[in-house]
Amino acid sequence: MAKSYYDILGVSKTASENEIKTAYRNLAKKYHPDLNPGNEAAATKFKEAAEAYDVLSDSKKRAAYDRGGSNPFGGGAGGQGGFGGFGNFGGFGGGGFSFDDVFSMFSGGGGQQRAAAVGADIKLAVTLTFEEAAFGVTKPINITRTEVCSPCRGTGAKGGTAHEKCGTCGGSGEVRVAQDTAFGRVVSRRGCHTCGGSGKIIKESCSLCNSRGVIRKTVTLNIPFPPGTEPNQVLSVPGEGDKARGGGSAGNLIFVVTVMPHKYLKRKGADLFVDLPVTFTQAALGDKVFVPSLKGKIAFDLPSGTQSGQTYKLKGQGIQYAKKNSAGDLVITVEVEMPKNLTSAQEKLFKELHSSLKLDQYEKAKEHSKK
Repeated sequence: MAKSYYDILGVSKTASENEIKTAYRNLAKKYHPDLNPGNEAAATKFKEAAEAYDVLSDSKKRAAYDRGGSNPFGGGAGGQGGFGGFGNFGGFGGGGFSFDDVFSMFSGGGGQQRAAAVGADIKLAVTLTFEEAAFGVTKPINITRTEVCSPCRGTGAKGGTAHEKCGTCGGSGEVRVAQDTAFGRVVSRRGCHTCGGSGKIIKESCSLCNSRGVIRKTVTLNIPFPPGTEPNQVLSVPGEGDKARGGGSAGNLIFVVTVMPHKYLKRKGADLFVDLPVTFTQAALGDKVFVPSLKGKIAFDLPSGTQSGQTYKLKGQGIQYAKKNSAGDLVITVEVEMPKNLTSAQEKLFKELHSSLKLDQYEKAKEHSKK
């Protein structure tokens, strides 16, 4: 028993017009002979789908088919001569009907309709100091971009008015094109070749832009970089890229940020890290030391008995983000430095100190001696 047209398209008998159209489009993409050269099975399936779509996409034909259960307009669901003499369809691409034509009826011209102009994005690299990235900064940036020509107001015509309606498209920028296809005559809209889709014919060109409607111009923009800007961060300023002719939307201005290193500080997110060298005696006895930060030197009470590599955290002394109420931390890593070039008197003192110290006072050395 031959499959029904609904089975061929893989839809239910209650399928909507859009569901039928989508099902056919998917099958046509899959089985079109242009994509399956020499594949007779694919060609047959394509014919079946085309015949099913021809009937089910037409409300009158579909109603008659639903009443009778077969194609009342000739042929069967197996593609045997139905669909207005489908056997004469040969070539599928060499007889004035290509793969793109199958879908032009669904899109009104296969994507060749006039589209609104859109300005291009402009991408620039910008370098910030460590402090600028941390605190935020507004920098003047010079860019060269496409600007709408002022004298002709972007029309390309002298004074903005020296043009006339295109006679080919009647000012619409589009023309109707009829195609005879296997599905019948299909009428689509395409961009007018005479006016290039603008709908206007320029009688006298603008002398500044030479009919282009846009010019290249260098401008200075004050660009804000927010506090906490990250290295390699990409920032976009909408609408500050190339301007578009004819009132189209402008492109974006896109920055890729490089941040210069700091002399002392390193950064991870909102936290800052610093290495703090201290003397042997400062680490042993404790001392008031000064730590570099983004806000200058910070006094820090180094505890006695501090070990080399030990870390301390100063809360809120990191980077403050623009939209957050809390800042990162400043993490201090202590580096204990031993003295060099001791004098005889100093060596004597160190020997006395060494003799007075017990192994239990050295945590790591004690553990090592046990092993």
